[in-house]
Amino acid sequence: MSEVAIRVEGVSKQYRIGIRREKYKTLRDSLVETAAAPFRRMNDMFRGNGKKSDDRPGSETDSFWALKDVSFEIKCGEVVGVIGRNGAGKSTLLKVLSRITEPTEGFAEIHGRVGALLEVGTGFHQELTGRENVFLNGAILGMRREEIARKFDEIVEFAEVGKFIDTPVKRYSSGMHLRLAFSVAAHLEPEILLVDEVLAVGDVAFQKKCVGKMEDVASQGRTVLFVSHNLAAIKELCQTSVVMNNGQLDYRGPVVQGLAHYGQLIAANPKSEEMGRGTHWHRVRVNGLGSGFATTLNNNDPLFAEAEFNVNQEISHGYFFCIINDATGNQLVHQRTDTRALGYETLPTGTYNLCADFPTLWLAPGVYTVHFKFVGNKVDGTQQSLLSERLLLDVIGKETAISRSLLAPPLRWTVEPKSASTETAEISVFQ
Repeated sequence: MSEVAIRVEGVSKQYRIGIRREKYKTLRDSLVETAAAPFRRMNDMFRGNGKKSDDRPGSETDSFWALKDVSFEIKCGEVVGVIGRNGAGKSTLLKVLSRITEPTEGFAEIHGRVGALLEVGTGFHQELTGRENVFLNGAILGMRREEIARKFDEIVEFAEVGKFIDTPVKRYSSGMHLRLAFSVAAHLEPEILLVDEVLAVGDVAFQKKCVGKMEDVASQGRTVLFVSHNLAAIKELCQTSVVMNNGQLDYRGPVVQGLAHYGQLIAANPKSEEMGRGTHWHRVRVNGLGSGFATTLNNNDPLFAEAEFNVNQEISHGYFFCIINDATGNQLVHQRTDTRALGYETLPTGTYNLCADFPTLWLAPGVYTVHFKFVGNKVDGTQQSLLSERLLLDVIGKETAISRSLLAPPLRWTVEPKSASTETAEISVFQ
């Protein structure tokens, strides 16, 4: 078997947009149109109503490039995270690789049996029972009946719908429907697995089971392309990354650097830039590292974030924010200070250096982003708001220090026997 599992060369995909479908023509309509065509052309010629070729439906002005000149290689056994903003072309890329759609230009080579988890629940029939849908959906995904029967109990147990397996799917809740669909798809045994946002199903507990299942798949040496907005899952499961932006390949390399690159893409906020005209952030850094780098920290290291803040118009009063988000966008730290507390009744024009110093980092191991924000009023009374770029934090720690919570402060634990004796035994444990 070739060392290269997937090779993509100059793949582009064009779609036509905004074109109204013509109604179905009968034989009579076609004959009448053919007979009238010469007279219509003569009439247009005499009246000068000839249409230009650019006005035809389907011209270049009516097209959209979902992918444009994408090229990369993936080796056998490599687990690759495909990340990017909404509309970047991630799902289109996986549809091309799974042969759901053909590329407009270029080609892709696939070496090995492919399993695709692109749209969870595709192929489920609402009138059939869960049991019947397991066999139906498994067949659609390429599993043989003997293979489905052998894995049936495992599929039902994983989906946690055993009590309702003989109930029509139309009576399932949306969560039950998605859990069963994912369970069927997750028990495929292909050499190459294409996964598109299927871990965001069910409740939090089931999502953890999904991540565990994907870890099992990755540990078996299969080649995996994993599309997700869950950056923590990307970092945990993947070795390398592909970052898509506006249908083009923006980055290909190690996963941590890919997450840092993606952080720069999502930091772009045209609305904030327009509101913050006259005020700019520069040289945003975390522990001395700026954009293009991922700051790797232990979960008990100090942290300081700094940035240069350029003021082109005098600020009467405003607030600075330092914000830390987890991989899913939840705000863990949202601290602020105002210009007056920093000693400025008004903030004159000029360049300032802002620093937020955290004495001890209490974050549990994972992926986080750090950025600054400014909200204030100019002397003319107009308000402005501006976000800085986001920098990536890759927090690591020893296995004994890993917490299931997002915050892991160093607690002091004591155990004392409940006794009236003056001599008490005390056990202290620091983590």
